[in-house]
Amino acid sequence: MTFDEYLRYFQDIIENPENHPAYANDADYLNYTRLNWSRSNRWLKKFEPSNEMKTCIQDIKDPQHWIVITEPWCGDAGHSVPQIYTIVKDNPLIDLDIQLRDTEPFLIEEYLTNGGKSIPKLIIRNEVGRDKIVWGPRPQALQQIFESMRDENKSMEEIKEFVQRWYNEDKGAAIQQELISLLSV
Repeated sequence: MTFDEYLRYFQDIIENPENHPAYANDADYLNYTRLNWSRSNRWLKKFEPSNEMKTCIQDIKDPQHWIVITEPWCGDAGHSVPQIYTIVKDNPLIDLDIQLRDTEPFLIEEYLTNGGKSIPKLIIRNEVGRDKIVWGPRPQALQQIFESMRDENKSMEEIKEFVQRWYNEDKGAAIQQELISLLSV
C-alpha cells in the first residue's frame, strides 16, 4: 500500500477498532496504535531530513522500490516509518510500498531479525527487484542498547520508555546516517 493508504488504515483502526479484530480484542495493541498515531503525526510535521540526506536521495538516478514492513502498533515504526517517508517522498524514482507484517504475503518471513519478526524493516530493491539494502528494525546503536537491556532482564516497560526517549533525543539522525552510509556503497 502507499503511505497515504497506510495512514488511512492506521486512522481507521483508531476510529473503528471493532473493524480490526487484532485491535478490537487487544486493548494494548489499540493503545500502542493511538500512541504511534501521535508520534507519527508529530514526525510528519516536524522532521526535516538533513542536507546530506536530501543530497543522497536526490543523487538516486535509477528506479528503486523501497518496502517497509510494519504495523501501526509498533513503537519503533511510530518514529522511523514517517521519517523514511519524509526522506524519500520527493524523489519520483523511489517507489515506497508499505507492507503489513501480520497480513499476507507475510514478507517478514524472509527478513527475520535473530529469528524474530522484528519491525519495521526497510528493504531497498533495484529496478529488477533485487535486494540492495535491508535495514531495521531500529538504528544499530539503539538495537545494541535494546539487546543489552533485554539481556539484563530489564522490564519491557523500562525498555519501551528508554527507546522512546532515545528516538526523541536522536531526532532521526541515526537512521539518516545509516541510510546515507548504506546508499553510498
